[in-house]
Amino acid sequence: MDIITSKFLAPSNAFSLIGGRNFYSQSMEDKKMTDLHKSKAKPQLLEDSTGSAHIIEIKGLNKSFGDLQVLHDITFYIRNNEFLTLLGPSGCGKSTTLRILAGFESADSGVVNFEGHNLLSVPAHKRQLNTVFQRYALFPHLNVYDNVAFGLRLKKVKKDEIQTRVDEALETVGLSGYGNRWVDQISGGQMQRVAIARAIINRPRVLLLDEPLGALDLKMRKEMQIELKEMQRELGITFVYVTHDQEEALTMSDTIIVMKDGVIQQIGTPTDIYNEPKNAYVADFIGESNILPGMMDRDYEVTFAGKTFTCVDPRFPEAPEGFDPVDVVIRPEDIYVKEESPNRINGTVNSLVFKGVHYEMLVDGDDGFTWMIQDVDPVKVGERIGMTFDPDDIQIMRKSDFSPDRRKVSPVEGVIA
Repeated sequence: MDIITSKFLAPSNAFSLIGGRNFYSQSMEDKKMTDLHKSKAKPQLLEDSTGSAHIIEIKGLNKSFGDLQVLHDITFYIRNNEFLTLLGPSGCGKSTTLRILAGFESADSGVVNFEGHNLLSVPAHKRQLNTVFQRYALFPHLNVYDNVAFGLRLKKVKKDEIQTRVDEALETVGLSGYGNRWVDQISGGQMQRVAIARAIINRPRVLLLDEPLGALDLKMRKEMQIELKEMQRELGITFVYVTHDQEEALTMSDTIIVMKDGVIQQIGTPTDIYNEPKNAYVADFIGESNILPGMMDRDYEVTFAGKTFTCVDPRFPEAPEGFDPVDVVIRPEDIYVKEESPNRINGTVNSLVFKGVHYEMLVDGDDGFTWMIQDVDPVKVGERIGMTFDPDDIQIMRKSDFSPDRRKVSPVEGVIA
């Protein structure tokens, strides 16, 4: 597998050269290492129906801190040049996974391969992975140029080459001309770009980003989401991104891994994760959802809220004869507000909130369920309505420990666990 040779991103978003040098060209030493890896290439550990090459493979990864196990049999692969996001709430194990990849934490058991070779035996400073942290870790006593050049100077790279590579890295992140500024003279978004420039100047194969947008305001975060995705495409390197923000994950990722309590809940594209959640936790964590208990006794038909509806899903292969309990997911934006009718799910609007691009309504259904609806047309509180939806807007999921009718109340917090 060839090392990435994509050129840096110029302000015009076109590939170009500075000083006749390719930003991601290999040094002779790097090329020898790549040729060595190619000559000893091993088969991939994990199957991939797309046939894509995997730059990293993780299999059976476990990690505990004392008596608390924070990672449980984590297994997934990262394709070459992919933008992969580890998504989940605080304490789900996503940052611990990233730190093991970076070499900042050790694993209790499991395999982590980098292009078929054991990564866990390689010291952190020798891995072809660099990390960008949420707090950026910039040196306040150094200016922007010296912050970006720091790693090259530790490696005793020649002064002329440092100058060229720093200029290229700063242009890549849109900070040409900022080299002489001090860290306290630039904005939070610019600090984040400096941190990225410092990471990519070492020409990593993989860039690890641990919630790098967490310290930015909402407007800046949205702008940086687009910039990061464009930068990843233009650089042609693999990004592994950690966040608890669902919108960030959906906006930037090629692949999302949803985690909870050290366990992978689902792996898929943003569209798959949103439209085809595997369980009630994923459905509830990714966007707003109406999740109800339902029953199926035949393909393409499901009963919930006291009525039977046509759907696009067959029964699950393992389902026993007779009625099979399932979870039903309907997104708030997929519900049509109609007049009350015996053939529809009916209810009374008890809440109306303007959200900017739509109104969010809570409806007390006659079935006893409180429905959430998102619509551009408001309905007054207290009005009676009927609700309909299309068959392909009904998503059927297997029952799980996260199903609303199976959740347990925490005796400590008194809330749904």
